[in-house]
Amino acid sequence: MKCLVLCALAGAVGCSDPAPSPMSLVERAGYEADLTTIAAPRSPKTPHWQEIQDLCADRFASLGFEVERHAYTTGVNVIGIRAGTTKPAERVVVSAHYDSVQNCAGADDNGTGVAGVLEAARVLSLQPHDRTLVVACWDEEERGLIGSSAYVTRAKAAGESIVLALVFEMIGYRSSAPMSQMTDPMLEAVFPDAGAQIAANDYRGDFALVVNDESATTAVADLQEVATEIHLPIVNISLLAPLKRSIDGLRRSDHAPFWDADVPALMITDTANFRNTHYHCLRSTADALADIDFEFAVANVRVIVGAAAAALDR
Repeated sequence: MKCLVLCALAGAVGCSDPAPSPMSLVERAGYEADLTTIAAPRSPKTPHWQEIQDLCADRFASLGFEVERHAYTTGVNVIGIRAGTTKPAERVVVSAHYDSVQNCAGADDNGTGVAGVLEAARVLSLQPHDRTLVVACWDEEERGLIGSSAYVTRAKAAGESIVLALVFEMIGYRSSAPMSQMTDPMLEAVFPDAGAQIAANDYRGDFALVVNDESATTAVADLQEVATEIHLPIVNISLLAPLKRSIDGLRRSDHAPFWDADVPALMITDTANFRNTHYHCLRSTADALADIDFEFAVANVRVIVGAAAAALDR
């Protein structure tokens, strides 16, 4: 595999083997090591919050990104930028929030997402892309999407062209047990196809949910292609423009500020409290590493990497 990558990147004469797909370069070992480091309480201004902020900044820098600690009124986002070769003004964002709720390890919420961003940054930095890649660790999602909102407000004021935003939000909890997946009756009524798909699978929590606005449907198609290849079940909810601002249950992560700025965006998630009974460490439970299904989490990273790579070179 390493020889194939080097051959492809160097453009070696007589190199007949095709370059591997970006999603195939996602590695579990590094992802698991990062999540093990991340999974401890990290509410804003705590020591581990600072450590994970530093981890994001140091990792992005080591991968060749231009790094900014975006300090806004109440927090700090970590932004990495890798300029595109032919369309540098057009940006693709891959992101997750790095804060947790107070006194909660947040392994799934959202340690799984942060580890996903770090691994996606590594894989997507292995070769140049036409468009600019932005990777981000958002602060204060748990306090109301504050960090991502601050970034989007600034980007919009600066006239930045964000063509796609991809958000990891809890990607590590899976259950194959029937009736392990809860749903919202209102959402089932509005999105009957998604509801029927879940019901036909006896309400097993073994799929990734992808929520997007209608302008991100091309990215969803790219993601679905990878998901089919690696046998990851996907349930998709695609919202028409009027709905993306009106259904609060589908706005619960950092994709929502991008929607509000009319930026194509999607979130991938294990559905949070609709599946993971340890969400936010409620009822004296722990959102801990022991509950994480690493195979499932890495599969979610692969599909986002595939969608990002396609968008970066479209």
